[in-house]
Amino acid sequence: MKRHHMFRLLALTLVFTMVLGLVSCGNQPQQQSQTDTGTETSGQAEGVNLNYGISNSWDSLMPYYSVSGSNYSRIIYDKLYDRLAYIQPDGTCSPRAATSWESADGGYAILFHLDEGAAFHDGTPVTAQHWVDTIALVTNPACNVLGRDTFAGLTGTDEIGAAIEGENLGAEAVDEYTLKLTFDNPVVPEEFLVEYNRDIYVLPTHLLTDIAPEDLVTSDFWQNPVGSGPCQFVSEVSGSTLVLSANKDYQLGAPGFDTLTITVMDKANLLTALIAGDLDYYTFGGSISEENRPVAEQAGFAVEEGTVPSTFYELMINNETVDSADLRHAIEKALDKELLCQQNTGSLGTVTNTSILPGTEYSRPAGESAYDPEGAKELLAQAGYDGETFTLACTSQRASLAALIQQNLADVGIQVEIETVDSATMFAGMSDGTYDLAVASHTPTSLPLWFTGSRFTADNNLFRVPDLSQYTTLLTALEEETNETARIDLVDEWEALLNQEMPFIPLWFSYALHVQSKTVTGIDYAAAACCNENVWQWEMTQA
Repeated sequence: MKRHHMFRLLALTLVFTMVLGLVSCGNQPQQQSQTDTGTETSGQAEGVNLNYGISNSWDSLMPYYSVSGSNYSRIIYDKLYDRLAYIQPDGTCSPRAATSWESADGGYAILFHLDEGAAFHDGTPVTAQHWVDTIALVTNPACNVLGRDTFAGLTGTDEIGAAIEGENLGAEAVDEYTLKLTFDNPVVPEEFLVEYNRDIYVLPTHLLTDIAPEDLVTSDFWQNPVGSGPCQFVSEVSGSTLVLSANKDYQLGAPGFDTLTITVMDKANLLTALIAGDLDYYTFGGSISEENRPVAEQAGFAVEEGTVPSTFYELMINNETVDSADLRHAIEKALDKELLCQQNTGSLGTVTNTSILPGTEYSRPAGESAYDPEGAKELLAQAGYDGETFTLACTSQRASLAALIQQNLADVGIQVEIETVDSATMFAGMSDGTYDLAVASHTPTSLPLWFTGSRFTADNNLFRVPDLSQYTTLLTALEEETNETARIDLVDEWEALLNQEMPFIPLWFSYALHVQSKTVTGIDYAAAACCNENVWQWEMTQA
């Protein structure tokens, strides 16, 4: 049976970095010099302009062709194109293009009831058929899109999300405003949305009929794209500046500005530019470090702490070289997680022994700290550790954290050599067995298997577990179970297995700090972590 990818996230989860664009001061009209083709344009952005920034550029305005697959591109697509729902970090889903949703066909399908007021920027109503045609286009093997595996759980698609010739695609327009998605395995609507909403957008397929599927992603259409989101395309300087106008007819409400100017700038300059008045807001969520909090507050800005963890930290383990549960447990007992957490996040972290987000129906009390150096030494003797030196990989930003881990392990007799590499090399090195240990961080979601569900499969055995059978058996059971009580019991069983085998070591969750804009009200700062922003509720005010 083809696996449903409900709980699968990309193994190379990118950690959110916070960004903002430096543009002209205040809310004055903005001169645009050129589009992404380099041609000159004229005219001013009329009315009230909101200056917004990002530290990494979007890599395409075609939402199914992001080469990086990064959250920087997703946060741009969120404004131009509509999504089915609006997601909060705690897993709450609220209406956006869909007003409601429900399970159907015994849990094998989801019915989405679409907002009848939604329209593309050319005025054409958005119908269920547009959604069906979008999914058919994206799953067409001839269409050279990226991220197609978002649809891999639908009936009639293969393991990479490509439509299978001769089979019915699991996307159907039941009527003009009811979309039905049918899956190979049972799904929970909210969990499907939490995992995939950020990568599903409706396209104006009525404007794409003359473009061959194989030419779609390179079409000139994306130089002046039409979507149905809360903002409309105005102009672009590729890799530098994007100007959007407010979609005054957006079904959830008109944004309280006329233009949104998004500019790429260095992350280090974000807060300075905000304080100087050159910026109105920066994504994601106006995040600042704890050490910069006094700077913002002294400048008169309010700073709020996030209520849902924004980052999860782990110590990855190569289970082939660190080859016994006793040895892996010894490493955990050797780590002073409280000290490590404080060194890394200050007062904004909470030590954990699980990857499950706190405060969800699947979470359990954190329990006692595992720090026990003497117990670690006993387990090392029990495991027959002979003094082998392990490699510990980390990125340059985590070098001091890795050094502290190295010292913790040395205190109980475990020898470690640190290798500082970039993130891609680190994950690749864990996957191919180059490294024994690695420090990593990820953006969590409320799904119980958001982290672990993708790392214990034959295609992505990231921790190099010699025998995956006990993991895959439980994963399959979890993916097929829709009864809430039974699923909670299975998650508890899953967590017990992880605690017993210790294939990786959970370290802590950290919380973000959000500096509040003085010139924009209505911002839902926390939701930016889910790559969606409530632009339709933003209002410009005087500083």
